[in-house]
Amino acid sequence: MSEARDTWQKPPFIANPVIRWAVYLGALAYFLWVGATMPIDWARVADGFGRAGRIFGGAFPPSFERSGLLIDGFLESLKIAILATTGGVLLSIPIAFMAARNVAPLPIYYIGRFVIIVARSFHPVIVAIIFVKAVGFGPFAGVLTLVVYSIGFVAKMLAERIEEIDFGQVEAMRAAGAPFFSTMFYAIFPQIMPRQIGLTIYQLDSNLRASAVVGIVGAGGIGATLANAFGRYDYDFALAITIVIVGVILISEGISGMIRKRIG
Repeated sequence: MSEARDTWQKPPFIANPVIRWAVYLGALAYFLWVGATMPIDWARVADGFGRAGRIFGGAFPPSFERSGLLIDGFLESLKIAILATTGGVLLSIPIAFMAARNVAPLPIYYIGRFVIIVARSFHPVIVAIIFVKAVGFGPFAGVLTLVVYSIGFVAKMLAERIEEIDFGQVEAMRAAGAPFFSTMFYAIFPQIMPRQIGLTIYQLDSNLRASAVVGIVGAGGIGATLANAFGRYDYDFALAITIVIVGVILISEGISGMIRKRIG
């Protein structure tokens, strides 16, 4: 048997070479067209390098003189993240059961999926702007924003985990005449609890990061402190805030990673 017949080669993504090269050339032409038609003001871009130089020049060295204001902003972000994670996870559990096809009737399933799709459809900054307009500036708008953000992620992932459970335990309890809630607590919850704990820890970490972003549009937290620093041209204080945000996120990422490994 020849060596050529013994060597396995991965088949191409598109078997027909004519269609394959047509797709490649079409994609290349599209990206060239996008780059050529994108409205970019190159003069403004060139001026931006000078402005960036002034910003970075004013940011070094970072100033930690107003550490009290920085700590207050960070503690507010922490409170927002904890409250939003708690509320979001508690709301995500029933929504996840509604959106699990193997445990919910079809009309309830569609309602649960619709809620998840709506929660996932908008970036947290857009949701934050809506809540700031609705309830005013401050951390309450941030909490509401991150509750919606948490539902979009936790409910979706938990619903998928419910659909993957060993359904034999559920059928056994149903055959024994167990009511729905008993079946849910004794046959479903034990199977999804490790995933639920992992999702909660991850979402707390994610909400802590997101709280710094939504605060820029007025939803409280360290992001609001950062936006105010930029508004006053206090670039050295803004750099100090940025360093603290990065440091806190690194620490929280390490802690959450260790916990997720322990719960497997």
